[in-house]
Amino acid sequence: MKTKRVVLTVALCFVAAAVCFAADAFTGTWKLNEAKSKLAGGPKNDLVVYEAAGDKVKITVDGTDSDGKPTHNEWTGKFDGKDYPVTGDSSSDARSYTKIDDHALAFTNKKDGKVTITGRIVVSPDGKSRTVIASGTDAKGKKFTSTSAYDKQ
Repeated sequence: MKTKRVVLTVALCFVAAAVCFAADAFTGTWKLNEAKSKLAGGPKNDLVVYEAAGDKVKITVDGTDSDGKPTHNEWTGKFDGKDYPVTGDSSSDARSYTKIDDHALAFTNKKDGKVTITGRIVVSPDGKSRTVIASGTDAKGKKFTSTSAYDKQ
């Protein structure tokens, strides 16, 4: 009887943890809505996927560069404001996210320790859309600001 209780308790803990993570507003697949976006030119993040990776979050980004060639980058880390490595992104080698509240994140991209892009990600209250406002300096040294709108898939 005691073993059944322990197994049931452990199982309920896993279910509760899964439900809590699934309720996260950022988790899922987000597709760029170009009609609602104000892009600064250059690269576009067409599809962004947030998913659980153990006790961390994995963010996968597929898009196109300024020449229209496909891009793919990945980041795995926590929303704790610390830098975690980025793979596949020529404009950054580290990225950090800070959770502002249940529907907002702040982020910073760095290349060789230097901040290149900062921004904010906000998910709508109904969880069906998100807006990314980013500003920084592109590879040619030109400053930019862009607003990207995404729809949850």
